[in-house]
Parts: sequence; C-alpha cells; structure tokens
Amino acid sequence: GHFDKAKVTAKKILKEIALQDLENIEIGQKITADLFETGDFVAVSGVSKGKGFAGHMKRHGFSGGRRSHGKNSVMRKAGSIGAGSDPSRVWPGTRMAGRMGNENVTVKNLEITRIEKDKNLVFIKGAVPGANNGIVFISKI
Repeated sequence: GHFDKAKVTAKKILKEIALQDLENIEIGQKITADLFETGDFVAVSGVSKGKGFAGHMKRHGFSGGRRSHGKNSVMRKAGSIGAGSDPSRVWPGTRMAGRMGNENVTVKNLEITRIEKDKNLVFIKGAVPGANNGIVFISKI
C-alpha cells in the first residue's frame, strides 16, 4: 500500500496535502512546528463537537412560540414549515430539527501566540474547532 511504497511505518492518521514546491518535500517526511512563526495568522480545520439530535431552537436559533395569551404547548415548536395544498410538499433545505455538530469546520485568521519547537507544539489564540485532544489541520493564510 501507500506506507510500503513510501518505506515508512503505518500511521494512525493519513492526510493528503496539495503543495507547490515538491522539490523540498520527500515522501514520508514528518511535518513539524518549524513551518510556523509566532505572530502568523492561520486557518484551523477540524471536526466540531457533536451535539446529537437537536431541536430547531438550538440548531437554528428559532424563537419558538409565545409563552402566554392562551397558547399552550407551543413554546418550543417550529410553527409552520411551508404553504398548504399548492406546493403539497416541504421545500428542500427547510431548517428543521436534526443532528447538530460533528461536521468539518474551518476557522480563519487565528493568531499563533507561541511555538515550542522542541516539543513540537503550536499555541493558537481563538476558537479552535473540535473536542479536547481532537485532531486539527493548521494551514497558513
């Protein structure tokens, strides 16, 4: 397979990256924190935290129904989801309840505050997507 052809041991994570200068990169080369400098702005991609099945209020920020004036059990309901017998269907893309999170997210313009090259650590200021100890992809802007 890929690892035997590159003569490297099998890794847990495999990522394909498009590069411009292929002369300086060898197959199986380890990429370290030396590529970045303090003060650089980067884009960080990762998988967001999964929230499970979420209602329309949490998932899309809908306001829900009225709390008073004779309306009962409509506080967290979506209300109408479309017209009546003319379309006789719900339009594609209508925002409804469903699974929330656990999708690829890219946050741009995050600043690198510190780099520890001996430990191969990059410290980033801002909202890094994903759970603690999650895998992220850092790219220069």
